[in-house]
Amino acid sequence: MTPEVPAVLAELAAVVARNAAPGVPEPERASELGLTAMLLGLAAEVWDGAAARLVEENRALRALLSDTGADEDLRLSKLKAGNDRLRAALIEAQIAAEQAGDQARQEAIWAELRASTERRKISVSLV
Repeated sequence: MTPEVPAVLAELAAVVARNAAPGVPEPERASELGLTAMLLGLAAEVWDGAAARLVEENRALRALLSDTGADEDLRLSKLKAGNDRLRAALIEAQIAAEQAGDQARQEAIWAELRASTERRKISVSLV
């Protein structure tokens, strides 16, 4: 499971607060604040593209599932909730395709899952 940006930001705020206290050894402070700076940059990258990625993914999932809905509310919480619902429906579609022996449907589902993984890559992704 990938942590959501708000949870990461809350943890980073705690790291900064701990390192503001006197008596934190300099090597420890430097290490924690350097990691915090890197994670804040990655959080900004993920946050910046989150709505666009979710809208694109939701459209792809709807097309695959023949779902005629649309993303009317572009708040991240609503887009994520829609994405979660569509992903649950995709699991059911995959199960049905496997049980029916529908290889073409299974391949289409796996193609979307691979595309979804590509959409979620960040600048420091190794693969």
